[in-house]
Amino acid sequence: MGLGSDMYRQQILDHYKNPRNYGELEDPTFSHVGENPMCGDEIKMDVVLDEDGDQPVIERVAFSGDGCAISQASASLLSEQLPGMTVEELLEMDRDDVTELLGVDISPMRIKCAVLAEKVAQDGAEIYRGELDTEKTTTED
Repeated sequence: MGLGSDMYRQQILDHYKNPRNYGELEDPTFSHVGENPMCGDEIKMDVVLDEDGDQPVIERVAFSGDGCAISQASASLLSEQLPGMTVEELLEMDRDDVTELLGVDISPMRIKCAVLAEKVAQDGAEIYRGELDTEKTTTED
């Protein structure tokens, strides 16, 4: 790994130490929590939607929780990426989108850390749409 991956590692550390959009939103359209039991990561995602158009659009995102640098940086980066996206676009995201945000290769052991925030946001959106009924997301599913 060269200089570029060092830059991304610094970005991950920065988002871990100085997370963006950390906290809770007042009156979110939906909130959901999840965990990665293997690593001990826990994340709660709060999302406010603009429901005035044809499709709900993500207006604001905040997250809270605790975990390793990868899970927290991923949640921070995702909280910056999601505003402006439709719920449908969120649901279409996959692990490649998250690893692209992080900018580094993620080992198979750490991929569950990296995708936790994405999975929590997606499951929250599916609960909001009435397509899923679960209290907590887990990466063990």
